[in-house]
Amino acid sequence: MNDALKQMLARYNNRSFVEHEQSLREIVQEIALVGLWRGKFFEHAAFYGGTALRIFYGLDRFSEDLDFTLLTPHPEWSWKPFGDALVRELASYGFEISFVEKEKSRQSAIKSAFLKTRTVQEMLRVGIRDDVLRGIHPETLIQIRVEIDSDPKMQYTYEHRILSQPVGVSINCVNESNLFVCKMHAAFFRAWKGRVKGRDWYDVAWFIRRKVPLDLTIFSKLIGSEVVLDRTSFLEIAEERINRLDIDLAIGDVIHFVRDKEVIERNWSKQFFHTLFKDIKTLLGN
Repeated sequence: MNDALKQMLARYNNRSFVEHEQSLREIVQEIALVGLWRGKFFEHAAFYGGTALRIFYGLDRFSEDLDFTLLTPHPEWSWKPFGDALVRELASYGFEISFVEKEKSRQSAIKSAFLKTRTVQEMLRVGIRDDVLRGIHPETLIQIRVEIDSDPKMQYTYEHRILSQPVGVSINCVNESNLFVCKMHAAFFRAWKGRVKGRDWYDVAWFIRRKVPLDLTIFSKLIGSEVVLDRTSFLEIAEERINRLDIDLAIGDVIHFVRDKEVIERNWSKQFFHTLFKDIKTLLGN
């Protein structure tokens, strides 16, 4: 096994097949970022979303996808040259992974693709024991959705963060303050195939617990408000959204992405979120 992969695997104390799978997915995500960097992708785009929070800001849950935004709109943008660079980088570590750009039936600013590989094959490749894989069908796939917003409606603030493994490269990211605004907007307003995305609510709670202030000026722009919300107005929206939240569905969505499941199962309730939001830090930016 590649020495860099050994070092990356050493970060995890996995106790189950699911945790091994999550760790392998994260390693693939990090190597993919290096491939995109080599392909000069970050001269045109920035990294954001839950996986950016996980890798660069210390979010304590696993994340599935790789999400990006173009720095300037380009509706005809294509994944093709960057997907090739990404696959080459993964191959240099021994991974056999395909990159498939998704053909959409209707025009969309979101350009999607998938990284796909056989779970058992790659777990054996990185040295995970046979007994962990017992009962797992050999054709089971790890799929990582890769998406970019080719027509961003908001001008984000960016910062460079250093990827620690497998190679120390500089990745252009949407900054933490803007990521908090995006997560709050997603928790309150994202329609996700009729389901509740508890991961957004988990991330919002993580930001609030860390005392990261929510920029109400940017949040107001993102929701299309003609005036900048003050703290009272924001908390009125929060109260209404929490009251509508289906807690059981939210728990069901996030529970497989955290290690300490008891904290979620025993703590989460509408009262939990009402109490949490009373402590949110807010600011009025420029």
